[in-house]
Formats: sequence, C-alpha cells, structure tokens
Amino acid sequence: MKRALAAAIGLAALGMAPALAADLPAQTYSRTPVWIPAAYDWSGFYLGINGGGGSSRECWTINSSAGVPVTPNSEGCHSATGGLVGGQMGYRWQSSGWVFGVELQGDWSTLSGSNPSLTAIVPYTNQTKIDAIGMFTGQVGYAFNTVLLYVKGGAAFADDRFSSFFTGGGGVFNTDHQTRAGGVVGTGLEFSFVPDWSIAFEYDHLFMGNPNITFVPTALGVGRSDNISQGVDIGLIKLNYRYGGPVIAKY
Repeated sequence: MKRALAAAIGLAALGMAPALAADLPAQTYSRTPVWIPAAYDWSGFYLGINGGGGSSRECWTINSSAGVPVTPNSEGCHSATGGLVGGQMGYRWQSSGWVFGVELQGDWSTLSGSNPSLTAIVPYTNQTKIDAIGMFTGQVGYAFNTVLLYVKGGAAFADDRFSSFFTGGGGVFNTDHQTRAGGVVGTGLEFSFVPDWSIAFEYDHLFMGNPNITFVPTALGVGRSDNISQGVDIGLIKLNYRYGGPVIAKY
C-alpha cells in the first residue's frame, strides 16, 4: 500500500513539472556595452598662429650692366637666414581616416644674408632680405585619431628686397623690391591635445624660380640686371583652434 501511494505521488509530480516550467518567466541575459573611445574628427574651420625659422639660398648671375648685355657671370651665392612669425586659417573635412583641406598662411620674416660679388672690379656686396612670405596650399593627410600626418602643396609668395652696396663705404648703388611668386611643398605632424586645440610641427620648401631682376640705380651707380635664383626652407610650430568640428562617440 505504501509503495503504491509513493508511486502515485511520483507520477503526479512528473506530470506537474512541465506545467510548472511553463509558468516560470523566460530567463533573459544582459550584456554590458563595450565602450570604444571617441573618434576625433578633424573636420571644420580653424584659425591659428605660427612661428619658426628659415633659410633662403640666393645665387646671383649678372647679365647686363648700364643697359648693355654681358656674358652671364656668377656673382656668388649666400644664405638669407632669420625668423618668421604669422598666422594661418583653413578648412578640413574628414572621410574615414583621410583628411583633406585648404589653408592660407602669411608670415612676417627677418630672413637676411649677403656675400661679396665675385665679379666686381670695385669691391661690392650683394644683399637679400625677405620681409614676408605667403602660402595658399591644399592638404592631404591621414588621421590616427588625435594625430594627423599630412602633406601639402600649392602657391607661395615672397616679398623680396635686393640691394648692392660698396663693401668699404657701405653706399648702396643698386636696389630692387619685388613680390615673387613660386610653389611650395611641405609635410607636417599635428596633435590635438585638448578638444578643438592642436599643435603642428611643419617643414616647407619654397621653389621661387630664377627670374631676371633689373635694378634701380641710385646716384652712386648705374643700372644692371641679374638672374637671382631663390629656394626657401622653413620650419614652423603652429597652434590651431578648430571651429565646429564634431567629436563622434562609437559603441
């Protein structure tokens, strides 16, 4: 009798188990979202300041004197060195990791240098001063989040002053002032250190050609002309503030 009662209770329990299981709520599993750090976006307008130094290589070749053509003859070369300070403004847009942009930059310059002429019967010195440099360039770069590596290229301008003076007495007898146009290529590495602020380290080379310069004579001399080649190397530190660029958080 006891065995029959125990068997009946066991069979009843087995029959109720599926029904009880059906009444239990479905078990759910939750997963904590994995946080991926925010991706920095370089898009937007920016404005900044810069400073640095440079060196310009100048080689003079005389080709006329007092309006009379002469056999081109090298007067020698010199380096015009000094500092630069100025500003820049531009716009960038980013697609995936690639960054594209345009930039306008202007700098005051103290680049200056001279050398004694190799052709002079009466000793005189040729001198170059660059008062300002401007650049209008396009940029292509690749961003590693808050680090941007870029190259640039475009048009360059230099405000040049050329003069010749007697080495002994210092009297200037030929002068010329011109704005010279050329090209520029460069590369830079830029870091965003707080939102919207970045610092860049940049190198540029300017190709300013070899045009013929006709000098204006003073009361101490006569006119002449020279071909003066010019190439400028610049190293700059740039500080930029960016307007309107989004920072995108990803999950």
